[in-house]
Amino acid sequence: MPKPACLTFRVPMRDPADTSGVAALFDSGRIRPEEVVAVLGKTEGNGCVNDFTRGYATMALRGLLAARLGVAPAATGHVPMVMSGGTEGGLSPHFLVIAVRRDGTPPGADGAALAIGVTTTHSFAPWELGRMAQLRETAGAVRRAMADAAIAGPQDVHLVQIKCPLLTQAKIEAARQAGRDTCTDDTYASMGFSRGASALGVAVALGELAEDGLSDAVIDHDHGLWSARASTSAGSEIDHAELIVLGNSTGWGGDAVIAHGVMQDGIDAGAMHEVLDRLGIAPVRGQLTGEDRARIRAVIAKAEPPRAGGIRGARHIMWDDSDINPTRHARALVGGVLAGMIGTTELFVSGGAEHQGPDGGGPIAVIAART
Repeated sequence: MPKPACLTFRVPMRDPADTSGVAALFDSGRIRPEEVVAVLGKTEGNGCVNDFTRGYATMALRGLLAARLGVAPAATGHVPMVMSGGTEGGLSPHFLVIAVRRDGTPPGADGAALAIGVTTTHSFAPWELGRMAQLRETAGAVRRAMADAAIAGPQDVHLVQIKCPLLTQAKIEAARQAGRDTCTDDTYASMGFSRGASALGVAVALGELAEDGLSDAVIDHDHGLWSARASTSAGSEIDHAELIVLGNSTGWGGDAVIAHGVMQDGIDAGAMHEVLDRLGIAPVRGQLTGEDRARIRAVIAKAEPPRAGGIRGARHIMWDDSDINPTRHARALVGGVLAGMIGTTELFVSGGAEHQGPDGGGPIAVIAART
């Protein structure tokens, strides 16, 4: 019996509503609309509460997919669309389209191959965000997605990508009217609480942390607690969380695999070298060239300014700059480091790494074609 194959395509975008590259994939027959199971996107907004490029890109994608499937846009809700705002520095806006082909396996099907599972959580009440309720719901969703992907165990999971909601002023007021409080009254700070609760949920599901050692009090406060495989992004465009679990499984075919590592800080190029080594890829004079670069299907990373205000003993001003949000600085820094190694700026670098890797660092994952 043929194994399913997970196919990935990096598609550039001219603006947040530009879905022409995705349409070209359909028109060329490289994938069929019904095969799309998830889309990640880097959009050119500010990555903060009012970054409407995320919702704009999602709306455009759902419109395209719905038109090709002959359904209403709402009927595409089973396809997670994780948009991460912010392409500072040289980062290039792009989509990563992930499809599953079940009616035939491309060459290279022996051994474990890239596997994907997707799911969503329930819609969160404002008072659940950034708290144990969100953490527990997320942990359960990760386990469901692993089962959906036929991934044997947590050791075979290399990335859990999550899009989670945040608090708006309207949600905070709704909680007050209901006689409930929220984790914070600051809408921007709520992004960190939501990302953090989601990341700790991943850590619990993958056995990195025990739930009985966690509480509302540690979320976005005890940054010594973290997951090596969580990548979470918060936005105002959704009320639930969308999850994409990526790993390797012998139940899947195809020519791609995934590996992960953890950057200890924003200039930890060695962590990427270790990931590339696991994939059998070796940079020449520090940067991938030719066939090795062509093997890279996707690079996904988290970025966060160190809270102590320094990187390896040298002061940084990311937290002190009142003109530019600190996560925007961090994305530009990490994006530059990784682009210099990979040889492309089409990188999914997401800011805000609460409980995602050590303070000032973050998880990285690379999807690549097998040798």
